[in-house]
Amino acid sequence: MSDRPPSSSPAPADRSPDRPSPAPADPSPAAPAPAGDRSDRPSPGGGRPPALRRGLKVLGTLLITLSAISPASSVFIIAPGVVGQAGSGALWSFLVAAVVGVFMAFVYAELASAYPLSGGEYAIVARTLGKLPGFVTLGLLMVTQLLIIAVIALGVGTYLEVLFPGLSGPVVAAVATAGATVLAVFDVQLNAWITGVFLAIEMVALVVVSALGLVDPARSLGDLLANPVAASGGVVGPASAGLVAGAAAVAIFAYNGYGSAVYFGEETSDAHRGIARAILWALGITVASELIPVTAVLVGAPSLEGLFGAENMMSHFVTARAGSTVNAVISLAVALAILNAVLAIILITSRMVFSTGRDAAWPGAISRGLAAIHPRTGTPWVATLATGAFATALCFADKDFLLVVTATSIVAVYVALCLAALNGRRNRTTAHAAYRMPWFPVAPVLALAALAFVVWQNALDPAVGRPSLAITAGIAVVAALYYLLVVRRRGAWDLKGPEDEG
Repeated sequence: MSDRPPSSSPAPADRSPDRPSPAPADPSPAAPAPAGDRSDRPSPGGGRPPALRRGLKVLGTLLITLSAISPASSVFIIAPGVVGQAGSGALWSFLVAAVVGVFMAFVYAELASAYPLSGGEYAIVARTLGKLPGFVTLGLLMVTQLLIIAVIALGVGTYLEVLFPGLSGPVVAAVATAGATVLAVFDVQLNAWITGVFLAIEMVALVVVSALGLVDPARSLGDLLANPVAASGGVVGPASAGLVAGAAAVAIFAYNGYGSAVYFGEETSDAHRGIARAILWALGITVASELIPVTAVLVGAPSLEGLFGAENMMSHFVTARAGSTVNAVISLAVALAILNAVLAIILITSRMVFSTGRDAAWPGAISRGLAAIHPRTGTPWVATLATGAFATALCFADKDFLLVVTATSIVAVYVALCLAALNGRRNRTTAHAAYRMPWFPVAPVLALAALAFVVWQNALDPAVGRPSLAITAGIAVVAALYYLLVVRRRGAWDLKGPEDEG
């Protein structure tokens, strides 16, 4: 954390429809606005922008963020793919991915400290790189966030099937999404408590998995690091550096989500400082809660050959070490973790959708509806219901299609954020940030290099990666055309957001 004191002055106004304007050289403190009406900028209709209720502490924001990441889901769903590719070299893959995660967390923390807004990444990019890149980022996020809810929800049935064979995956996913949507309408503090309870269950499951592997290991950690092996054609042999590096491109996404704390910036007290702390804590906890269980599985598996060849690696490991009953209990905990992640991601996505309405990104009636705040709960209830309705319908879409569409869009968003961090320092649009990343510009530059490698790895994959890159480019083009032909023609895109009261 930086010791630099936060500025309580407003973020720079958006005077140009396409270019960010520099931050004032000598900002003066702004007086706090009355509670519940924290913006001094009028909305296009003549009133003040709708303001979310600021009731979260940093801990509550952290709990929701960790729930959205869902370390158990990453360990049970993403980690097997990394192990399948790199074998026991997956440990190195996760370590490399953690370093990249540190770079991106620094980038997120500085940008979110400058702009802790419910619009998240698109609101940041629009204010630092310009409104056209910001709207392209919005287009990518709108598609990705809605589809990723369905992708995750489809995992609920997979793990409940251990207890209830024959369940329909899409139906279970749709019911789970609809139920989570109803909960998401309620007060954000209540949802922070709910996600915290489910997160605790998730963490207990990960502790159990870790204990199963670490208490009586089948091989040493030193041997695992010094002599990584992988399976190729059913034969186990040394894992090459290329395999480890390629798997690291997948492992990066196992940690993804720590930056989601920014979406609760307008509901978190002392957001200019607190959101940066939440992001950095979220990454640290996520790395520990995923890296330790993955290490435990690799050192504790009775047979690496059996582990690599198993259809469900984690269930194979738990059953081999503790029996089918423990595996059933762990599977139930994972299903609850996935359900918890669905709730958390709906909370996140609905804040972004609300922000698009407040910024008048859509036709008037739609924007006004999406910007509506529930008078009692203080939550964006229309945006939440709209998010849930779309995500519920998408649960019946082909899962492979959903995976292809969402596989690489986050890479484009990461690239935009790294460029935003670099440009924000250059044009001083982030000069008022309370947190300043250390060793600038090391983090964004090295993160860009890592992301270039990820793009290259995906371009080599004809099944998912290459089509996903093409779809990501297509979404970006459509979003850019919508901005140029519709949004900009009707007037400047009016970016809004209540100021943090510190």
